[in-house]
Amino acid sequence: MERRVELLSVDGASIEYSVIGKGEPIFVFHGGHSNCNEEFGYKALVDNGYSIITPSRAGYGSTSKELGKSLTVACEYYVKLLDHLRIEQVHIIAISAGGPTGIRFASLFPERVKSLILESAVSKEWLTPKDLEYKAAHIIFRPSIEGLTWKVLGFFNNSFSKLMFNMMSSQFSSLSKEDIKQRIADSDIEEFKKMNNRQRSGNGFLIDIKQTKELTVQDFKCISCPALILHSKNDGFIQLEHPYYAHENIPHAEIREIDSWGHLIWIGKLSSERDKQLISFLKLHKLEDSFC
Repeated sequence: MERRVELLSVDGASIEYSVIGKGEPIFVFHGGHSNCNEEFGYKALVDNGYSIITPSRAGYGSTSKELGKSLTVACEYYVKLLDHLRIEQVHIIAISAGGPTGIRFASLFPERVKSLILESAVSKEWLTPKDLEYKAAHIIFRPSIEGLTWKVLGFFNNSFSKLMFNMMSSQFSSLSKEDIKQRIADSDIEEFKKMNNRQRSGNGFLIDIKQTKELTVQDFKCISCPALILHSKNDGFIQLEHPYYAHENIPHAEIREIDSWGHLIWIGKLSSERDKQLISFLKLHKLEDSFC
């Protein structure tokens, strides 16, 4: 897939973004530790005639950390990116820790959103100071040390890819290691390795943790577009209470539980089920304008 990466300077801040494909525009709010070079799930969208615009969210990549003052501030800048690209309306896909951004965006700017898709998404406060993961994140992913953390992970990731997947898979899945093994092919382990190689935390991940507390029930109630919630029933990273909470509070939302191996629903032997559900929903809610 040919990817164009650009940097927009606006009102003293920078927004890094990428564009892939041609067709109806999809605005992707990537997950934690990611950036505008995200790839998971993109091929199916491009093959079905969609273009994908992916901004590096606040504090990730070359996007200014100042956008992370609040979810609202960040979303106001993302609207400026759409204005710069002269795009009036988009489909939104919000992934994992990018869930709160997608929810707030759809709530604030309903006229700009044709549909909202939450994939393995956070929908409420996630990781609190009492959680071990919260404490660990503030040590190994703080901006002054996260580069070293990913460098070390990258070494073991590239040298012992199968071992690293086996060690890390339990973080992403509630299944036993034997059950995970039955649902994963060697090509998926290669995709997992590529994911680890492109990931960095910057200032973004700690911003993500802070911003999950900003969502209110009103954010969900103000969403007027069609919404689809996709989540693995075996997700061991973002608990099932998150998709259920979003489904309960977003008017007329649809929820689809996928029996995939875990949090990363874009890889694994059942990843095609994600593609099928997503493409079907997007085709049902087409943008009225024509795109080339």
